[in-house]
Amino acid sequence: MPVILATDALIFLLILAAFAYGIYASHHEHLRAPWRSVARSPVGVATLVVITFYLLVGVLDSMHFHPRIEPVHTGVDAASRPADAARSAGAGDAAAQAPPQARYSTQVLSLLDLLLTGLRARQEKTFSAPFATQLFVKEPIEHADGSIVRGYPLLRHGGAHLEDPSQRGLDIALRTLLGVIRGLAAWGLIVAGLVRLVAHARGEAFDDGATAIWQGRTEVPWRVALITLAVLVVLVFVAAELAAVYHILGTDKVGEDVFYQSLKSVRTGLVIGTLTTLVMLPAAVALGIMAGYFGGLADDIIQYLYTTLSSIPGVLLIAAAILMLQVYMTNNAEQFESLVQRADLRLLFLCIILGVTSWTGLCRLLRGESLKLREQDYVQAATALGVRHSAIIARHILPNVLHIVMITVVLDFSALVLAEAVLSYINIGVDPTTNSWGNMINSARLELAREPIVWWSLAAAFVFMFTLVLAANLFADVVRDALDPRLVRVP
Repeated sequence: MPVILATDALIFLLILAAFAYGIYASHHEHLRAPWRSVARSPVGVATLVVITFYLLVGVLDSMHFHPRIEPVHTGVDAASRPADAARSAGAGDAAAQAPPQARYSTQVLSLLDLLLTGLRARQEKTFSAPFATQLFVKEPIEHADGSIVRGYPLLRHGGAHLEDPSQRGLDIALRTLLGVIRGLAAWGLIVAGLVRLVAHARGEAFDDGATAIWQGRTEVPWRVALITLAVLVVLVFVAAELAAVYHILGTDKVGEDVFYQSLKSVRTGLVIGTLTTLVMLPAAVALGIMAGYFGGLADDIIQYLYTTLSSIPGVLLIAAAILMLQVYMTNNAEQFESLVQRADLRLLFLCIILGVTSWTGLCRLLRGESLKLREQDYVQAATALGVRHSAIIARHILPNVLHIVMITVVLDFSALVLAEAVLSYINIGVDPTTNSWGNMINSARLELAREPIVWWSLAAAFVFMFTLVLAANLFADVVRDALDPRLVRVP
């Protein structure tokens, strides 16, 4: 049974808006040209492949449903009835042939949970290191002779297929090789399909299309995209092969797989980065351009508004809002069917509060740029000719500040992903039951004082977060260069 959470609806609305903008931009050359420049950039294409991988994981984790449980038959078996009750037995036979009534669990899962069922179900007792076959902490172990010694018990799932734990290294090497072979085979199929499409578009034979891609003679740097895709596909297949029998990133304090937590945290990072932008962008763009273009009283009011809001400590405002939400959810617990819906509301509310407190910086930048643009000759000429203010803003002001909006939004996206970790550290971030990199770091913080150190939760969250933030920042630079009208583009 499908379940649509509030953040799910907003995510798909954002995807729909992106597709609509793509269709609209494809019919207007002044919008299509900058994105064509992005598509010709090797850095832009490579980072776009990485971001697409994260988006795919986030979308799969945004398709929620109630899993179906054992069906209940509404009929009664006629054999259990007395032999002399023929009419009742006949009615029982008819009811027994009725279709079973489907029942659904109250648990809320996603398609990503369905794909990662093995990782989700294989839970250990407590900490275990990456690729370990034993627990990380010593426990009393009872031998066959009744003696009890302290040692490292074997894991229930990690490496349980090994008859001799000393064969672990060879087994990991063989499974890694198998994953590489399968990944390259899958990548080869993708390459064959892409070469066929490129060759058909260029009106060439298959071999000529493959040669053009390999030599970099295509308009889009497909060679860079395919190399990046090869790395990701091979990593996915190797991880899938190893994660089937090992905990490749170890387990946490309650024995949950850290690799599973890292993948589940992707959606939280994307939601905070994108939905917060969706909240803050309209106010920042509209108020910033209005303040700079109109000036006077409008400028004074808008400056007073964002100066007052900036003077309020953001952390205190977020903490107050989250505490108010917690009180509301506690007093109205009957409105939430599951813990997932409760945690989703807190996530959405956090995005709204972050958006309300983060639009002032972009508003200041747009005000300053609009003050300069309104004095340009083409804006003065349009004003003298009687062009409406809305048309001047849409045609002359907004296109010339779009690069500022784009680079600020992507940099804010990176900052918001990192801010979630800080807010979770002081317990005003996402719900503790929500998988997020911030919660992973917060839980790992308590284990850094152990001897030996439990480092893998912190390292996993860092690698996944660093990869996403780095790809987003590099892609933002490419988009900024393409959208900035002041830069001279050499064909």
